[in-house]
Amino acid sequence: MTTKFERQGTILRLVQHRPLSTQAEVAEALHATGIEAVQATVSRDIHQLGLVKVRNTEGRLVYALPGAADLHRLDELTSALRRWAGGFTPAGNLCVIVTPRGFAAALADAIDAADLDQVAGTIAGDNTVFVAARDGMSGAELANDLRSHLE
Repeated sequence: MTTKFERQGTILRLVQHRPLSTQAEVAEALHATGIEAVQATVSRDIHQLGLVKVRNTEGRLVYALPGAADLHRLDELTSALRRWAGGFTPAGNLCVIVTPRGFAAALADAIDAADLDQVAGTIAGDNTVFVAARDGMSGAELANDLRSHLE
């Protein structure tokens, strides 16, 4: 059985040496090294590692290690989620986050500024944020990904 630390270390090595564009490609690359991981696990690992997508020399978007600005945005997101997120409720391809009254816009701004691959956008009310998942991702997966920033 591979530990989370070993799996994430392997992911870091893989993205440094191979152009991997999707979570499925990362999961396949892990499988080729003898590590089995489902897409949800790979998704969580990518976000916990703070991997970002950048254009490689061929113009293809691939996963890469985060730069200082990326780490700052993810730290800001984690801080905002810890301060204001009261709960994550999946609904279709949405994740509904309840906040204390008056803090939904600030949380939505932090989510938007984090520029997460899986987030299409946010809509904020007074105490509720609707976070729309990109195509191919459910609201439940998005809720898990956002929750993973609190671990």
